[in-house]
Amino acid sequence: MIETSYPLALEINSLTKEFSRGKTTSKALDNVSFNVEQGDFFGLLGPNGAGKSTLIGVLSSVVKPNSGVIKLLGMDFKTYWRQCKMAIGIVPQEITFDPHFTVWETLKLQSGYYGLRKNEKWINQLLDFLDLKEKQNDKVSSLSGGMKRRVLIAQALVHKPPIIILDEPTAGVDIELRHKLWNFMTELNRDGHTIILTTHYLEEAERLCNKVAMLNHGKLVALDSTSNLLARYSKERIKFFLPPGQSMPVDFPFKYSLLDNGFYSLDSDSPDSLRQVLNALKDAGLTAEGLELGKANLEEVFLRITHDNDNI
Repeated sequence: MIETSYPLALEINSLTKEFSRGKTTSKALDNVSFNVEQGDFFGLLGPNGAGKSTLIGVLSSVVKPNSGVIKLLGMDFKTYWRQCKMAIGIVPQEITFDPHFTVWETLKLQSGYYGLRKNEKWINQLLDFLDLKEKQNDKVSSLSGGMKRRVLIAQALVHKPPIIILDEPTAGVDIELRHKLWNFMTELNRDGHTIILTTHYLEEAERLCNKVAMLNHGKLVALDSTSNLLARYSKERIKFFLPPGQSMPVDFPFKYSLLDNGFYSLDSDSPDSLRQVLNALKDAGLTAEGLELGKANLEEVFLRITHDNDNI
């Protein structure tokens, strides 16, 4: 039996990017290295200022790194830049279009950018997939924010790239469209596209991504399969919120995380943990409401890892 080895979809080795302001220099990316295999649905996570946007900027050739090597499908990013451009499609976070073009004209223009002259069949398929058919003759400037987001995705896919990078694709869209985009991204991945997703919605990453990299202050702080990260860090936990006017004291005896929805989360290492936490809250004059027991989710894992990294 002949074994066939396929090149990695993306290889990033020792990538560093520094920004200077006056005499101050900061590292937006600090010696970052990781690989993405073909067919992965890969999550790139991190708080604001972690380096995600800088990394996307490097991959879209907008930002020039100070050092490091990038390969797409085994091709050096610098040497084979034309081939790499065809291999990747990037959906940016910012919505920018020429206001004078219709949806159809925008996608035709993007096709021409990649040297594709007879691309009407695929454009029509994209319009159908993204529910844009009825809007194809409307100027992009007249569309809602959700519709513009769909056009951005269609733009990134006009040349059928094997690697798709989605930078906050569901930011600012309603729940219904978010779920439609989730289904569309899953379908693309099922069809063989490698997806790299940056998102602030940890539920999104937990639902879609089979592997996750976490950045914090420009450094890679976690890299593993989503299931392994959850198994390693998501112990049994106690989750609750405090009524208005109450907050956790600085000297609270148990380590906790504050979640985006206002809940507090603490590890529960033993059957006696709940009683100890409730007694400590009572001693501090606090009342736990909405009490939940169970496994931590990816949001709590993320907060724990980035919090620990902040304290290094």
